[in-house]
Amino acid sequence: MLSEGGVGLPLESDSWMELLGVLNLASAEEVKGFVDGILPTLESYGLEVIESRTGILMLPMYDQAQGARFFVGELLVAEAKVKLRGTIGYSMCLGRDREHALATAILDAAVRAGLFRDEIVRFAEGLGRTLKREEEKLLRTVEATRVEMENF
Repeated sequence: MLSEGGVGLPLESDSWMELLGVLNLASAEEVKGFVDGILPTLESYGLEVIESRTGILMLPMYDQAQGARFFVGELLVAEAKVKLRGTIGYSMCLGRDREHALATAILDAAVRAGLFRDEIVRFAEGLGRTLKREEEKLLRTVEATRVEMENF
């Protein structure tokens, strides 16, 4: 059940960063449910919550015509940092669901610590496929409403 080692996915690779993004965009209930299933084992390795909070980030943009940077607006985020087996895990999610950010940070720390690595990567890849299908469905729906206009 406990997989030490992993699927050969470099931890700082774009692939792992992409999977972390998937975990942050996925249904919070699915991510939290998955973590609940492995949490008792992870706690036995000394899981420690370092930080769990919400905050606001400014969203910067760059106006190329004026050559100036400006802020479009603010983003509400939930942020979490945990320590597991001496390894730091981090997550920041849009919105204020601190439990979702905490669950994702726990998964990040577990993968970096070599715990449940294969299972977590498979779970995140499955969520990624689901998100992709949902996005394609939305894009098809939007495309169906496109109207061609004639210019004279």
